[in-house]
Amino acid sequence: MIERWLTMSDGHHVYVKSWGEDQAIETKKAVIQLAHGMAEHIHRYQPLAEFLSSSGYLIYGHDHRGHGKTGEKSASLGFFANEDGFERVVEDVKEINDYIHTIHPDLPVFIMGHSMGSFIVRRFLQRYKGAVVGAIISGTGGNPGLMGKVGKRIAKSQMKKLGKQAKSPLMNKLIFGGYNKKVSNPETDFDWLTRNKKEVDKYINDPYCGFIATAGFYYDLLRGIDVIHQNKEVAKMEKDIPYFFISGTEDPVGQATKGVISVINQLKRNGINQLDYKFYHQGRHEVLNELNHEEVKADIINWLDNQLNQLRPSFSK
Repeated sequence: MIERWLTMSDGHHVYVKSWGEDQAIETKKAVIQLAHGMAEHIHRYQPLAEFLSSSGYLIYGHDHRGHGKTGEKSASLGFFANEDGFERVVEDVKEINDYIHTIHPDLPVFIMGHSMGSFIVRRFLQRYKGAVVGAIISGTGGNPGLMGKVGKRIAKSQMKKLGKQAKSPLMNKLIFGGYNKKVSNPETDFDWLTRNKKEVDKYINDPYCGFIATAGFYYDLLRGIDVIHQNKEVAKMEKDIPYFFISGTEDPVGQATKGVISVINQLKRNGINQLDYKFYHQGRHEVLNELNHEEVKADIINWLDNQLNQLRPSFSK
């Protein structure tokens, strides 16, 4: 594992971790670029990264603005940016992607995003062509419709009332308050994440996880989610790469798969046909931390290996 700081085009410093760089590069199949979810950080993906690395993949991931060590360094935990925060975070992903291509010009690059990271990756794929050879979308959600528009208006009023960088318990409750409703006898506010109680406890005890974000963050996020579901933007997505959607059947973010299916169908209507998906029975939001996480990781490896064999035979080892 190697840690580094990269300076973005606007001067912001972003914390980046990689796994597998200290191993012989000539043995590597491809690079996987990871985008983590909201109110968490990239180190939580270490088990997945180590598993992928042991299977011949190089892994790069970073702490988004307002998250983890990036947010700590800028004293802005839970805040993206003063203007167009969601789009700026998407641009960070592209600049890190450019960096990866610069230091590994001969390796194909896949991208994977979970939850908020899945929304960011979907926007990335709308804005940038030719940057990756495939995408894994984990724990994503569908178009929130009217509720999303109402939420955006409330977030905007919270910004005016509290300021962009003030925490908004109201928005936090509006977005996450109902996620535990379908969990039988929840013991914590975060049982909706996974049935794995040890992982829930680790999340609760992690100072970089579960924080209440700012009014500006919630506005940026809801604005971004609105944009990525617009048909004119979906029509811009990469059509010549494969997609793999994974989700739990009890994930509230994906509306128990209904939201995920709506996204898949929208992509199909817009000419994207290389679509695979798997829904894990009784899985909640974090399928990578679920009781059957070994099955999930094996499915990811199998999908990646199959794509390399089909799309880029010269890269398969």
